[in-house]
Amino acid sequence: MAKLWIVSRHQGAIAWLDAQGWQGTQIDHLDIDCVSEGDVVMGTLPVNLAAEVCAKKAQYIHLSLRIPFELRGVELTSEQMMYYGADLQAYDISQSKIDIQALKSHLAN
Repeated sequence: MAKLWIVSRHQGAIAWLDAQGWQGTQIDHLDIDCVSEGDVVMGTLPVNLAAEVCAKKAQYIHLSLRIPFELRGVELTSEQMMYYGADLQAYDISQSKIDIQALKSHLAN
């Protein structure tokens, strides 16, 4: 059976997701080895970890939020998250095969 992983240590985000009707297994840190094909991982992950989720044929749902600079690092309430337009967006992320050294050379020219 597929599992919903809610990855957040922020109580405001957890409360916001709950108010939207999302209940799952809440964790502060994702152990990628626990994710199985068909699972759903919801949160704000670094792109490399989100790519690993997708490589396992699980779904990554990003908790998006645009906040002003002065609120970065501040614990937001569920209400503040609503005010600043919290939204869930599905992403299918994969690591690119770009040659980093070739890119560096290209940018140097």
